[in-house]
Amino acid sequence: MSDKSPKPQEPDTDVHEDPNEPAFDWMKPKTSSGASPAAPAKASPAAPANGSTAAPAAGQPESRADRKAAEAADADTEPPLFADTLADASSGKQPSHYSEPLPTSALQVRPPEDEVARRNAEREQAAKAKPVGPRIFQVLLAVFYPVILLVLAVRAVTSPLFLWVEYNRPGFPGDGYGFNTDDRMTYGSYAVDYLSNWAGPRYLGGLVNQDGAKLFKDSEVAHMADVKTVILSSFGAGVLLIILSIIGIIYLRKRSNGGVRRGLFAGSIVTLVIIIGLAVLAALSWQQFFTEFHRIFFANGTWTFSLEDTLIRLFPGQFWVDAGIVIGALVFIAATLTFIFTWPTKRRRGLASGGADRDTETSTKDTEDESESADVRGTTAESAR
Repeated sequence: MSDKSPKPQEPDTDVHEDPNEPAFDWMKPKTSSGASPAAPAKASPAAPANGSTAAPAAGQPESRADRKAAEAADADTEPPLFADTLADASSGKQPSHYSEPLPTSALQVRPPEDEVARRNAEREQAAKAKPVGPRIFQVLLAVFYPVILLVLAVRAVTSPLFLWVEYNRPGFPGDGYGFNTDDRMTYGSYAVDYLSNWAGPRYLGGLVNQDGAKLFKDSEVAHMADVKTVILSSFGAGVLLIILSIIGIIYLRKRSNGGVRRGLFAGSIVTLVIIIGLAVLAALSWQQFFTEFHRIFFANGTWTFSLEDTLIRLFPGQFWVDAGIVIGALVFIAATLTFIFTWPTKRRRGLASGGADRDTETSTKDTEDESESADVRGTTAESAR
């Protein structure tokens, strides 16, 4: 190779112009038109002889500042996050697809004042309103309680135990027609057992006394059959009311704090009023009271007998007086104890009101949460439209 042969031109490695300039074209960022900015034109071996250089390509930045400006312009041209929603709202057209509303749109839209007042009134009414179910069961428990006590007291009287106490107590009148205490106890037990068993009229109609004659006349057997119907009906009603009362107590224990106590307290008051009223009527005129009682349940002429009949000899007038006193005393004692143990003291009222307040607060809070959720959903839907 001679000294006059042309030497290969070295690449341009001038680093004084822009030290951060990429070394290769494919490493340069793209412009808004999608093309990489070209490096400034340099003199090449194929340049014209007159020494002029080619002008740089149009739109290609020649420095780092120009390249930064081009990148900022590309970023400004990106659409906003909710551009489609804003465009649809401004043009009044329904969007072709679901678009998420602005995050603060629900806070910027408030319902009308009358709607807000209506919702507040509904919340207050829901907080103050008390459920109807517990009140109904409390009333039923108060009504059933005196009937249950009366049925239980009647069941205690229609038993061989009470019969034995009556026949053996001092001062009980004897039988002037030949029955001693053992005879009364034997025959009276048959009569009392007949009232609570499922035997027919022959249970009493087939009994005979010592001389072989029938112990009870047909009219007496018919009356005892009527009494048995009344007694069994009252016992059946008492069992049904007890079952319903147990159901009511279970319901009130779950749904109403203090509801059982209030129902029994009201029932004890009703029982005391009824039993005191009946006791006053019986004390004023026992015979009239006894007659009116039989007229209610039995037909006239079917419950009157002579002193020689077996029913009168076994169950004289003093027996019914004592039975009425025992029934009234048992009911009165049970109602009084119930009244005392269910009296609304401060402690009991505090426990009940505390539980009721907690239930009310919980229901009020739930109602408010539901209303607020409904408000947010409504305002969100309005802003989306």
